[in-house]
Amino acid sequence: MNISERTPLNGPEAVLDYGHGEFRVVRPGAFVRCAVTGVPIRIEELRYWSADWQEAYASPEAVQLRLRRAGRA
Repeated sequence: MNISERTPLNGPEAVLDYGHGEFRVVRPGAFVRCAVTGVPIRIEELRYWSADWQEAYASPEAVQLRLRRAGRA
């Protein structure tokens, strides 16, 4: 299966508690939203987040944009 063959996101948006190196599911769901772009991110594909800001990011570029906006990059 490749990226264009994935099934659509079914189910509600999850709520996660983002820790350093791991996250905990507070409310189960199929996805979370990128804090920068707003795009949905499947829970199983979530790789980037901030424990300090409790936010998820879709890509390293989204992380960099968030850091620039916060004056940290």
